[in-house]
Amino acid sequence: MNQDLSIVSLLMHASLIVQLVVTALLLISLASWSVIFSKVVGLSRTRERDGSFEQEFWSGRNLNELYRAASNKPDTGPMERLFASGMREFMKLRERQLDAGSQLDGARRAMKATLQRELDALEGSIGFLASVGSISPYVGLFGTVWGIMHAFVGLSNLQQVTLSTVAPGIAEALVATAIGLFAAIPAVLAYNHFARTIDRIAIQLESFVEEFSNILQRNVGSAGGATTH
Repeated sequence: MNQDLSIVSLLMHASLIVQLVVTALLLISLASWSVIFSKVVGLSRTRERDGSFEQEFWSGRNLNELYRAASNKPDTGPMERLFASGMREFMKLRERQLDAGSQLDGARRAMKATLQRELDALEGSIGFLASVGSISPYVGLFGTVWGIMHAFVGLSNLQQVTLSTVAPGIAEALVATAIGLFAAIPAVLAYNHFARTIDRIAIQLESFVEEFSNILQRNVGSAGGATTH
């Protein structure tokens, strides 16, 4: 007798535990894809904004004008926020007429604090992808083990066991492992890609902090404030 061994049919006839495991894995997979698409858009926008600001920064535009523009923008990139935080602290300390070293140290500390906040924001939610990638196969394996146990318990009441009687129960159980891998593999690939992208952004931001600190150091003694590159 022909048996319907399609995935939908197998899941419809699977035990309740296997169905719950598969449902949970599908929901986790849906959530991870949502994170993936959101992160792709967010990182792409971040790199675009940073590239635009970096080009404007090195165009030779007056630093005070850049700061005013950055302060008035409703939505800026991480590099522009780094610049604004460093410039803001530098100007505050300059107004208090502190020594040059204190001005530079204050600006650097402000940028370092902002840098850490920006990296935390960029890394937000990719930890979820790492968890999905590491846990999903084991959740699927749990469903498979449970399904196989359930199948063999059902076969214990049969006097004659053939491949046609064993196959559906085993196939039902293996679907859970397959869906676990379906959830895990994209999450792992996306996590690795995002981690590399964030590392590159972090290096660019750290380099900007050093370069901007050097610019402030060159301008710290000027009477009119830090206005030139």
